[in-house]
Amino acid sequence: MFINFWYPAVESEKLEDQPLKRRMLGQDFVLWRDEKGRAQCLSNTCCHRGGSLGDGLVADSCVQCPYHGWRFNGDGQCVRVPSIGMKEKPPGRARVDSYPVTERYGLVFCFLGDLDESERPPILEIPEWGEEGWRSTCQYFEWEVDFKRAVENGIDPAHNEFVHDTHGMKGEDPNYKVSELDIRESEWGTGFYNEVYAPPLAERRMRETSKRDENHTITVGTGHHGPASVWTHINPTPVMKIYQYLYRLPIEETRTGLYMINMRNFMLEDIHDETMMERNQYVAFQDRDILLTLHPKTAPPTSARDLLTPSDYAVGRYRQWLMGWEARGWRNDMEKVRKAGEHTAFAIPSPARRRKKGWVIDPIPLLPATPARAVGTGQAA
Repeated sequence: MFINFWYPAVESEKLEDQPLKRRMLGQDFVLWRDEKGRAQCLSNTCCHRGGSLGDGLVADSCVQCPYHGWRFNGDGQCVRVPSIGMKEKPPGRARVDSYPVTERYGLVFCFLGDLDESERPPILEIPEWGEEGWRSTCQYFEWEVDFKRAVENGIDPAHNEFVHDTHGMKGEDPNYKVSELDIRESEWGTGFYNEVYAPPLAERRMRETSKRDENHTITVGTGHHGPASVWTHINPTPVMKIYQYLYRLPIEETRTGLYMINMRNFMLEDIHDETMMERNQYVAFQDRDILLTLHPKTAPPTSARDLLTPSDYAVGRYRQWLMGWEARGWRNDMEKVRKAGEHTAFAIPSPARRRKKGWVIDPIPLLPATPARAVGTGQAA
């Protein structure tokens, strides 16, 4: 799992002025809204004696620990320690990590890392959001899968023929092959466009008796942004567009949350939302079912143990991007975390750690940076 990226924590409408405990990157966090309605996010462990802030309450825009009543503001600074007197100033080290928060596309995003604002990778953009002639839906799924496996599945054009009956013919067409990929590189990821076979749902049975119909060939584009987000552009006709933006949340190494924002420029009335979401879920569950069977459950760090083909180009590049971010020192050392077990509390390092010293809670162990391998933004040397 990687620090220094924006991750979706919760839908905006579900965050209130009460503490919400959320597991992200294998660590616990607490979110809430202050008196001005602003979303706040802190590391969940109280620096006093390990209380769970997310199990406390919100008072005066602060989150209050349920163990001894210590209060922390949105900057992570303790502003009240009842045991030393309600009006006494708390010790300077009485603080926990606070994370930048922004709300976009109906989601609360948290920047889980220590980079200054000018250095932070951006959130995957939705250019169509709020534009006339577009309608959105949002769905949330949570599965026992590795987020990297899920991203690789999303940028894999070859799986559609066999996993999704809405996309192919289960390999029954002797002329089947993955069409040529039009590769697209961005500052934070790799994607492609190509042509795929996608018969209408009402015509599934046609595949049993007919050959692949060129009239059902559509243009599809997909790619990743950062380690956990994926964009997919589906053009059923020259004028119909279905654009999906998948914001994944690595909860644990093999548990992933997914916020799927689906944009469409047709059937704009809300009565069609349920139909669109049912179709999205139908396809998403097929992906889930195949991902749950993969071995090993976590994606390999390199392609040395996988035999890749040209259709896996984006998967191979994705792994290179991950190696590049690891070389920057952005990858959690989960082996050390596991060895520490329940004996050590960790926090994802926040931007304040670059300005202040003397933290009570240790930063989560990271794999060592290897600058010589961190070529560009994602390419491995």
